Amino acid sequence: MVTSFNVPRLVIAAPSSGSGKTTVATGLMAAFSERGLAVSPHKAGPDYIDPGYHALATGRPGRNLDAFMCGPELVAPLFAHAAAGCDLAVVEGVMGLYDGAAGRGELASTAQVAKLLRAPVVLVVDASSQSRSVAALVHGFASFDPQVRLGGVILNKVGSDRHEVMLREALEEAGMPVLGVLRRAPQVATPSRHLGLVPVAERRADALAAVAALAEQVRQGCDLDALMALARTAPALACEAWSPHSASPAFEARGPGRSPGNGAAPADPSTRPVVAVAGGPAFTFSYAEHTELLQAAGADVVTFDPLRDEALPAGTTGLVIGGGFPEVYAPELSANEPLREAVARFAGAGGPVAAECAGLLYLARSLDGKPMCGVLDADARMSERLTLGYREAVAVSDSVLAANGTRLRGHEFHRTVIEPGAGAAPAWGFTHPERRVEGFVQQGVHASYLHTHWAAEPSVALRFVEAAAARP
Repeated sequence: MVTSFNVPRLVIAAPSSGSGKTTVATGLMAAFSERGLAVSPHKAGPDYIDPGYHALATGRPGRNLDAFMCGPELVAPLFAHAAAGCDLAVVEGVMGLYDGAAGRGELASTAQVAKLLRAPVVLVVDASSQSRSVAALVHGFASFDPQVRLGGVILNKVGSDRHEVMLREALEEAGMPVLGVLRRAPQVATPSRHLGLVPVAERRADALAAVAALAEQVRQGCDLDALMALARTAPALACEAWSPHSASPAFEARGPGRSPGNGAAPADPSTRPVVAVAGGPAFTFSYAEHTELLQAAGADVVTFDPLRDEALPAGTTGLVIGGGFPEVYAPELSANEPLREAVARFAGAGGPVAAECAGLLYLARSLDGKPMCGVLDADARMSERLTLGYREAVAVSDSVLAANGTRLRGHEFHRTVIEPGAGAAPAWGFTHPERRVEGFVQQGVHASYLHTHWAAEPSVALRFVEAAAARP
């Protein structure tokens, strides 16, 4: 049922990466939360690190809005699902305002997300090396697409009072409101490494301090009342909020006690399968909707930490190992031999395992020479080459996640390689931008570098839970 949904909202964008979007978006989320507002945090694109900082700032799960992986038609419903009952929603953009999937026009760009949400855009401009030219830059971004409503500018890395005066004069001449001015503040910088910012889970105390400092910086430098007023100009959205229970008719027609899609025997419908999900500092990435879909499909979801826990959670009948940084923690993961052996036994007995990227590395025989679980006859190592980009994929083997022929869109982001890159039964065949097979399907294991968003294909979660429910 289509309903009218309205929540004040802002999209925080920039001319390019490195302008300060994360600083401003996270600071705004924290500053408004400290005012007692319920703030819904969002990130355009597939990034899984920034949402961790957003969650820290707001106390709510950071949510991704990805028009490539989920399709443009799901952006507003997923937004409405997350923002229901909130006083404000803040969406951090990706790359430059108009940058999206390579060769696909506006697809997956911040501009497209802003249009789909009918949200005003605040442009964060790195003003460190310009003065009057800022007006020409902002004018170009404001006029490039008339459907994108640029509501104001936040100037970042401003050097002095005199510099601020010149910038304000130029933007006043261009008719563009200045909603904030932030000076250089290295004390709130967050550390980075080979794949971007260091995740919150690896530096929680420092991350809390950084978010508090960002909130203070934004309070001092931004006009929060003007920004809230701009957010309130966003019109109502006509859409049905996404729901994990109604995302697929299959959830209503079938349950964990029914015959699973992979042909396994039915389980006792009076019990709920236990799906163990890897967490902790080494496995920091999972879309919030994945857990919601697993629960809606009938599973009890339990988190465990492969760095500390020496056994899988009691009663585990399904295992999900998502993204993260096992390469950073290879010695510690290797040292936890009891858990490695438990994972190998579970997989060897045919237990359903869904492993993405970091999970793939953990299931390998070794990672940078350190023994891992040995589920896969493959070895992984760090690489000089960054693999990054959207992928169009088709399942080329029946698995606990997808039937042969299932089409999904996903994203690769890693600086490791695994040899061989595919098993005798590959997980995916990529159809764009390159043609190759990738990943491993063996017994109940599905392991791949490809990150996918299950909201785009809810049958993935249902199929996995049914396989877990069929375990003795």
